[in-house]
Amino acid sequence: MRTEPDAPSIGRLGALAGALGAAAALAVIEVVALLDSTGDSVTEATGNAFIDAFAASLKEIAVVLFGTNDKAALLIGTAIVAMLIGAWLGMRALSRPVTVVVGFTAFAVLGIVMAWRDPLASKPVSVLASLLGAAVGVAVTLGLARRWQRAVQVERAHPAAAGYARRRVLVDGGIAAAALLIGVGIARSARESARTTASRVTRKLPRATPKVTVPAGTLDKGSGAVAGITPYVTPTDDFYRIDTAFRAPIVDESTWSLTIKGMVDREITLTYDDILARDLIEVPITMLCVSNEIGNHLVGNARWSGVLLTDLLQEAGVQDGAEQVMGESVDGFTAGFPVEVALDGRDAMLVVGMNGHPLPAEHGFPARLVIPGIYGYVSATKWLKEIRLTTWDEEGFWVPRGWSRLGPIKTSSRIDVPHSGEELEAGPHAIAGVAWAPTIGIQRVEVQVDDGPWRKATLGPVASADTWVQWWLEWDAKPGDHRLRARAIDGDGRTQTAEIAPPAPDGATGLHTIQVKVG
Repeated sequence: MRTEPDAPSIGRLGALAGALGAAAALAVIEVVALLDSTGDSVTEATGNAFIDAFAASLKEIAVVLFGTNDKAALLIGTAIVAMLIGAWLGMRALSRPVTVVVGFTAFAVLGIVMAWRDPLASKPVSVLASLLGAAVGVAVTLGLARRWQRAVQVERAHPAAAGYARRRVLVDGGIAAAALLIGVGIARSARESARTTASRVTRKLPRATPKVTVPAGTLDKGSGAVAGITPYVTPTDDFYRIDTAFRAPIVDESTWSLTIKGMVDREITLTYDDILARDLIEVPITMLCVSNEIGNHLVGNARWSGVLLTDLLQEAGVQDGAEQVMGESVDGFTAGFPVEVALDGRDAMLVVGMNGHPLPAEHGFPARLVIPGIYGYVSATKWLKEIRLTTWDEEGFWVPRGWSRLGPIKTSSRIDVPHSGEELEAGPHAIAGVAWAPTIGIQRVEVQVDDGPWRKATLGPVASADTWVQWWLEWDAKPGDHRLRARAIDGDGRTQTAEIAPPAPDGATGLHTIQVKVG
């Protein structure tokens, strides 16, 4: 005869019911979000709020662990946390059902508050999604918990019904989980399809006049090609994306406008058509994320099309006392840099195109800022809606979170080939990579094998000092384990520092060092 302890625990079954209830609530939110496919859902608004609250402490961890997949990791983490809380509530479903109601209601209120603070979330849709999600979550949690309690009671009362409760849980739980997975999958697929359609740019950019010529004989093509080296111009699909947006905002260019305001003589408002009607120029510029560790790949070089920021600021008339150019995106992100950086002759740009095409949504459509020589966290505002001339009293998103107010890009280099840990055959091999010091340029790159002398590498052609340079060195590899290091000397003659420092608060330093084995 089956004894009572062999039957499933009511507490554990309640926890499972609560977890499924939380999953059901999230599924409902996804389905209701279809009513506003291009805006932020309640889940995404909550994710954005989490990023705002914990960006300072988690930014580096997220980038190191997940790279450009940090937003997907946050989405999964949000679902897991919600289900764990749902499980905790579910354990009280039978003894204190009011706790379940209060718990899900509290999360509905929290979701509404988060969505209300998110400029890209539809307020009516968010309220509906939150309340309906909470109601379904409560119904699923209490319904399953009570159904499974009755199954346990049947099993305990009738010895012949041994295993009935477990079968009931497996069937109900399996059906619920399958329904939720299918429902969420269909909803997310439909929403992604709608977002993809909405973000597709059908307009063509007017031809931009190249300000400098991108060299044809780079080391990734032509007779001087080096297998495995990073292309001189980074393909758009391969260009890194690091920002604070949970999802790339989708902006309708027909209603979008950019305002230049603040400490200016005259406020200027530009539509997308106004910008395209200007004489566009194209400039290759290397950009770098401040979170880039030495040797990492959060750096890229693209051909950017747009207009010079200097020209726009001169039209607006910069007033005396203006210290900072502050960009603000449609989702509320802000980044500011010194006024003199915009006016010192560098190719600081308001950008509408990337590699000959309109900006993709993930890279800032319809317009963004690209400023050579300074990290993106203080300059490269995407999905731009406003440029303010202001003082240093106003702080951009990252500055109060502990990052440096000024962010000049540090001279650095990276080894692309061979790869760290790679096993090579003895004989001639290319050691190659890229180096950068935007606005200053690279004068020389040197490579050291083990503790040998620093040897001068061959540099590829560049369009200007605003871009990285490819470099390579022929190495006659001898059998054994070897350490390879690279360092760059910038156009002012300064050698890349070997001192190791983390990205925070103003960019990583050190020399990229790899280990290889030669057989």
